[in-house]
Amino acid sequence: MLANDFKLPPTRILAKDLDISRSTVIKAYDLLLLEKYITSSQGSGYYVSSAKNKKIKYTIRVTQQKGKYPKVSKRSQAFNKNFHIVNNTSERSIAFRPGLPPLDIFPINQWKNLSNNYWKSVRSSELTYSMTTGIESLRYNIANYLKIYRNIDCDASQIIITTGSLHSLYLIGSSLIDKNDEVILENPVYPHAYNLFKSLTAKIHSATIDEEGINMTSVSPAKPKLVYTTPSNQYPTGIKMSIKRRLEVLKWADNKNAIIIEDDYDHEFSNWENPVASMLSLDSQNRVIYLGTFNKLLHPSIRMGYMIVPHYLIEPISAIYQQSSRFVAPAQQRILSSFIEKDYLNKHLRNVIEVSIERKKIFQDVFLSNFNDEISLDSNNTGLHIIGSLKEGVKDQQLASYLANKGLIAHPLSNYFINGSKENGLVMGYCSVNNKVIKDTIKKMKEFYTEFLVENNQ
Repeated sequence: MLANDFKLPPTRILAKDLDISRSTVIKAYDLLLLEKYITSSQGSGYYVSSAKNKKIKYTIRVTQQKGKYPKVSKRSQAFNKNFHIVNNTSERSIAFRPGLPPLDIFPINQWKNLSNNYWKSVRSSELTYSMTTGIESLRYNIANYLKIYRNIDCDASQIIITTGSLHSLYLIGSSLIDKNDEVILENPVYPHAYNLFKSLTAKIHSATIDEEGINMTSVSPAKPKLVYTTPSNQYPTGIKMSIKRRLEVLKWADNKNAIIIEDDYDHEFSNWENPVASMLSLDSQNRVIYLGTFNKLLHPSIRMGYMIVPHYLIEPISAIYQQSSRFVAPAQQRILSSFIEKDYLNKHLRNVIEVSIERKKIFQDVFLSNFNDEISLDSNNTGLHIIGSLKEGVKDQQLASYLANKGLIAHPLSNYFINGSKENGLVMGYCSVNNKVIKDTIKKMKEFYTEFLVENNQ
């Protein structure tokens, strides 16, 4: 159905496109005018009319035949059942959505210039299919980037370019997980990771988080295949895994013949002041798969991540990748490669960290002055969000839903827990918007919070 006020093509052009007589088109337009399906404006053309002005109104009823289509697969049913996405919220608002960098300071002009240069010089032969694992220059530049910022010494051939951490996890899971294979996840955990492994029909074991990170003594699987952890900045608690604990987890995995997935999703933010060695750099048994992403550092719409995989897993992961999503757009890869090579990423990184520190302080100060002790902030997290603990009786899921209806995003902390005692709070991103928006939005949030308490008799 054409939208109201949609401009129709001129009669001469439409007649040419349809290869019919112009008089036939004119007659059709006249009939549509008579029935008030369209309107005409002299010197301007013909426009689709509002349905309210139509002379004839009728509804076509279509009776669907049920039971004549094949059933969806068990895997599809599993994914549908586990579709509990915590950030499936309105696109209208970004404050205070967790996981977003300072979007307003991204160097758009630099990226645009690199894009223009690419399309000016690209050869037609480069517009064909691309390597599944990623273009060579980007993998090489990422390898150099990691050597500088994470002291990771890897072969560029071990790097596989993906659209982000979730894409990497899907490829890993599809390569290694069969039904009821045991997977160890942190508790609390990145909800998307839990949903994914659950949908892949893995048997999930939840390991508690203590002051040193994931505690492997809290689980007793028979034959674990994977351990998923976020050691640099545990998601969402912000706890940094100690070196002692990292070595313990590596030894545990070696004894259990298991693979460790190290999701280093925001190492730039969490390792800038006091860098901690990655688990990959401590691994002597080739048991660690390292995940990184540019979606958190640059912006989510770039859809660019990577993983470093042991040599023996490159072939099976690449086979699944090639026969599913095939490859990431090579144009985006080349632009990002140039962005790294020209030192733009290094400069942007420093700018991002400076701005995020400033905005975090402003968020804390303004939040405290508005909420006092109503919602207490845990300022230990060095990532892109802050956790606010709620008073007893205030349910985080209800409050988050109420705020979302008002256009303000905050994720309920209880959604991050797999089982056991679930903490009650809000997970709030603090640096995706500028200082003025932070101040104004917190003031609105306090008003909404007060309204919520009154409406719920709290």
